[in-house]
Amino acid sequence: MANMITDIDVKVRDLLRRMTLEEKIAQLGSIPGRNLLEDGKFSREKAEQLLKNGIGQITRVSGGTHDVTSPEKAALIANEIQRFLKEETRLGIPAIIHEECLSGFMAYGATVFPQAIGLASTWNPDLVERITATIRRQMRLVGAHQGLSPVLDVVRDPRWGRNEETFGEDPYLIACMGVAYVRGLQGPNFKEGIIATPKHFAAHGFSEGGRNRAPVHVPLRELREVYLFPFEAAVKEANAWSLMNAYHDIDGVPCAASRHLLTDILRGEWGFRGYVVSDYFSIRMLYDFHHVAADKKEAAVQALEAGIDIELPSIDCYGEPLIQAVKEEKISEAVID
Repeated sequence: MANMITDIDVKVRDLLRRMTLEEKIAQLGSIPGRNLLEDGKFSREKAEQLLKNGIGQITRVSGGTHDVTSPEKAALIANEIQRFLKEETRLGIPAIIHEECLSGFMAYGATVFPQAIGLASTWNPDLVERITATIRRQMRLVGAHQGLSPVLDVVRDPRWGRNEETFGEDPYLIACMGVAYVRGLQGPNFKEGIIATPKHFAAHGFSEGGRNRAPVHVPLRELREVYLFPFEAAVKEANAWSLMNAYHDIDGVPCAASRHLLTDILRGEWGFRGYVVSDYFSIRMLYDFHHVAADKKEAAVQALEAGIDIELPSIDCYGEPLIQAVKEEKISEAVID
């Protein structure tokens, strides 16, 4: 294992040395799978336009378009995308394909399981782990690598419209179910596993007035003991390899721009070694919803320096705005690296 890690480190350093700024920043973004299709088939012309610098992730090949109506077709398209990246781009770096899988792999032909709130009522973590092991196998068969689950929000307001996505109101139960979910989904190794993505970091289920994306008002001790606890368990006990930020702000600081949450606590205190993906469009929300950034360029700088590694679901702020920010010395290329 030590030799393998060393080999990977050497490969990464060699790639970084050879990459242009545009190729580096492309690895921080994602392209929806549907944007690479024409009449339901992989389009080489679109790929040549959108993937010329490579790409970090592909958004929902199986679950993101009505054209992909079977596991066989999803696998075929995923293979064609990866073949293009490996054979037709300068550096040949394949992409991570992510999908949704909260109550089963969200795709045609996949198994639907009970919602998380129903699973929580069983008080049976072993059952959850068996379910997510099934989800893992189904996702691997179509070429997926990452699942945007589990939801580890502690819900304390019945007015919030996403209660059914959660494991309920008790942080210990949520932590137990979350650890089981991550272990079942990630499996014994990367070759067989799906990267889990606990979300939404953090306290998303305790919003003002029960409104989605509304501010969260919570004392620091309660934040740590109640709302951060399930995430801490997922990182420390289950070794979750990814994590997703929340939309809202805490004490006036949006989670997408919180270095305290995404770097100091997550990486510094908990030893998280994976990568953070943005909730869909949450980086641009720093300027068009929270109004803490003047434009996409400033939003990109705030999010990246806070600790968000990948922008989902598509290239927006982590594209030309981020390239310009580096050129204008608003952020160093060392941060990109």
